[in-house]
Amino acid sequence: MNASKRVGFAVVGALLAGGLLLAACAAPEGHDAGDVVFHHPGVVVSHGGLRQAKQMVAAGKEPWTSAYRSLLTSRYASLDYTPHPADVVPCPFNSGPQSCLDERQDAIAAYTHALLWSVNGRTAHARKAVQIMDAWSAVMKTHREDNAALQAAWSGSSWARAAEIMNADYPDWGQSRVDRFKRMLRTAYLPAVRTQVPAYNGNWELAMTDAAVSIAVFLEDQVIFRESLERFRARVPAYFYLRSDGPRPMAPQYAAIHTADQVKAYWFDQGTYVDGIAQETCRNLMHVGYALAASAHIAETAWHQGVDLYGEQSARLRTALEFHAKYQLGAEAPPWLCGGKVERTMGPDLEVALHHYETRTGAKLPYTRALVEKTRPAGTDELFVAWETVSHGEAP
Repeated sequence: MNASKRVGFAVVGALLAGGLLLAACAAPEGHDAGDVVFHHPGVVVSHGGLRQAKQMVAAGKEPWTSAYRSLLTSRYASLDYTPHPADVVPCPFNSGPQSCLDERQDAIAAYTHALLWSVNGRTAHARKAVQIMDAWSAVMKTHREDNAALQAAWSGSSWARAAEIMNADYPDWGQSRVDRFKRMLRTAYLPAVRTQVPAYNGNWELAMTDAAVSIAVFLEDQVIFRESLERFRARVPAYFYLRSDGPRPMAPQYAAIHTADQVKAYWFDQGTYVDGIAQETCRNLMHVGYALAASAHIAETAWHQGVDLYGEQSARLRTALEFHAKYQLGAEAPPWLCGGKVERTMGPDLEVALHHYETRTGAKLPYTRALVEKTRPAGTDELFVAWETVSHGEAP
């Protein structure tokens, strides 16, 4: 894993040294999951959204048409795509074997073909999606090394999205193969993404929660689903700040980050806190983008299952979206913000959140909309975000 994707070693090291790391589409009603009735497909995408995408592409409407062309011409969409499964995927910090890259790419490819099949109806894409998933479920056993949790999160979220579409609507993915894929997710992914990482940078835990809630829906696991909702509810307020939180950000659960100096170190030497700023803003906007995308994926999946996490965290998420979109678009950073220097490296991360807050609720997010329109059609970040202009473009 290169420097742009690793955990903040200096911060985590300091916390460890100080003994501070304590533990390794009707509108939904209500905030409590209880024993939900799971809806499929319901991991980020739904039948309604897929049907809309299919209709808009067929009618030649934008932004779907351009996004669909980009999707169809990507290397992931080739019917000659060849998966490269491995039984063990060992991913240390900063570097790793080819299997780390292969796993993420193959998971994105499976989702790409599942999405294409939903939009254009070509059975060849359905067969390719399940071929890729079957290849991995036949051999995959575990993730290892320091980056195991994040690697499992990125790949697991894409696998679950692909599997949801295919299992819901493709009758030729035999039950024995579906069950084998479920076993793979339960044994090779869930243990990694449920690991406690309280003092790591927050994009880790949010990506891990994205994968956990996605897998929980596919497995219809009530316990993991509820656990994932609570993890979201705890980490989002510890990652995105609002002045109502008090004079400084709250610490993540189980991480004893209490003093002003500890918080400042954890927030990459940022000591001034304003509405919308994030724990990794002064690291770079790329990692904040990961956190925003993962938060939206979790909330979107919960929405399809009848739980309104979007509403629970509306002020916090909308403010964070606007704050970071503004600076990604080029606004000059004031001296108090990251020493006047912001690294503008955000990827195609905001489509899902924009779709909910503007299309569903009518909220206005001008900076977020401007950034989304500037970066369309949204492609993939090669990690866990893929083709979200196709799936979450605009309202008809």
